Amino acid sequence: MSPRPGIPPIKNVEPQHTGVRVLLALILALFVSACATKAGLKEDVETQPMSYALAPATEGLLAGLAETIESEHGLDRSGFHVLDSSIDGLYWRLALIDSATTSLDIMTYLWYPDASGILVLERAILASLRGVKVRLVVDDLILHGHDQLIANLNAAPNIEFRMFNPWKNRTSIATRGGEMLAQMERLNTRMHDKLMIADGHAAVIGGRNIGDHYFGLHESYNFHDTDLFGIGAIARQSNAMFDNFWNSEWVVSAEALTTEPNREIAREQRQSIQEFIRDSEQLESFPREPKDWTAELTEYASDLRIGRSKVVYDEASADQIKQTMGASMFNFFNMAEKELLVQNAYIIPSDKAFELLNDLKDRGVKVRILTNSLASHDVPAVNSHYEPWRDDFLHAGVDLWEFRSNPAIQQTVVDVAPVSAEFTGLHSKCAVVDRRYSFIGSMNLDPRSLNINTEMGAFIDSPALAEDLAAMIERNMSGENSWNVQFDEAGDIVWVNSEETVSKQPARDGMQRVMNVLMKVGPKEQY
Repeated sequence: MSPRPGIPPIKNVEPQHTGVRVLLALILALFVSACATKAGLKEDVETQPMSYALAPATEGLLAGLAETIESEHGLDRSGFHVLDSSIDGLYWRLALIDSATTSLDIMTYLWYPDASGILVLERAILASLRGVKVRLVVDDLILHGHDQLIANLNAAPNIEFRMFNPWKNRTSIATRGGEMLAQMERLNTRMHDKLMIADGHAAVIGGRNIGDHYFGLHESYNFHDTDLFGIGAIARQSNAMFDNFWNSEWVVSAEALTTEPNREIAREQRQSIQEFIRDSEQLESFPREPKDWTAELTEYASDLRIGRSKVVYDEASADQIKQTMGASMFNFFNMAEKELLVQNAYIIPSDKAFELLNDLKDRGVKVRILTNSLASHDVPAVNSHYEPWRDDFLHAGVDLWEFRSNPAIQQTVVDVAPVSAEFTGLHSKCAVVDRRYSFIGSMNLDPRSLNINTEMGAFIDSPALAEDLAAMIERNMSGENSWNVQFDEAGDIVWVNSEETVSKQPARDGMQRVMNVLMKVGPKEQY
């Protein structure tokens, strides 16, 4: 059978398996869907219509803030903030949703049915009810079981829901697994991008998916992550990227689902969502209902860092993903003349990477890198394939740091009251060159991000923003928050923090060490 229109074949891609980095937490009854025995995609569906972002709003809070920035600094400028803390990551997303007057575009790799995921969804629904055009693009990786909700959302006024690279067989995990085996090439490619745009004037770009792990609200573990908040030209640049995916053959409208909208179930789902938000203790630090953000955003805007931006992304073309992010990141690092600071959660380097590092060393560039330790890792396989390169990093002159699972910033930056998680992991992807240029995005430094998934980010020319981001990274590169990886006098690797020096890589427990060994046999190209 030929592929259904809207689901392209992939050319020139080696067979691959998923290498998923997340726990598939399909857990809350709020997103309960009718258990359709014939859930799937229709065989014959008309090609979805091309559509594009609305023109930037001419009125409203965000339009006014953007106009001020552009009138004072130029049409090619934006104002920026680094969203360092978990609470800010969710707080300012809610501010954009509530402040939108004409349009709201959201794309994400993961959208969990948990407290933060439900809160963001409800706010987007409320935005649509006041006339805002809402477009949602979500990777299909963890959407299993939610077809009824998706169909109901898509049928609602002012909401369109599209899925990136969806499974055709949607009845059960078993049928999805069978399709994965049969169509490994296609289904292995996932959309790892994270983006929110409001009114064509404000955007959030970065590493955070929509879910409790990313906003400090999970009791098991929370991520330290980084986003970029921007008002001005960066939003228009982001619109172009969003439209590329929205209109690509990789993205399929919810109208293609065999599950039909159901008003009665929709009412029950909405009631469950509202009841959960009202009663949730996890959400006590956030406004549970929409509010006027004029005072908060006006004050926030007064301290924005002004600069130029370039939004970069892997393009979703008709028959394959055009991988350009790897070259973009390589060129960015190679710009360094004095200093390169890198904070990246998942690093599996290549020989080419070390050619660059050695070249930077020869040029006198100071390179400092922070990544996860085995102890802070949520993906043991990545550490398994990063581990053999530690010696090479040190020989290349890199000041190498690995994140602690119990960093000092956990209570102030990561966890959000009333939550106190068991441990913290690093999920951030950012870098600073020469205290002038910054990168913040979704791009990990591993084969999956380089060669398989789609990625995005923003390069920013702003010395003030670069200093802010550098200060954050250097705070994390301290003994209170990370281990400094060094050679001892005998030439053996040791890990040094503010309390101790150890000769065995830190781990949370013995099972982590076992998994770290077992995963060495896996194909590093998948991680």
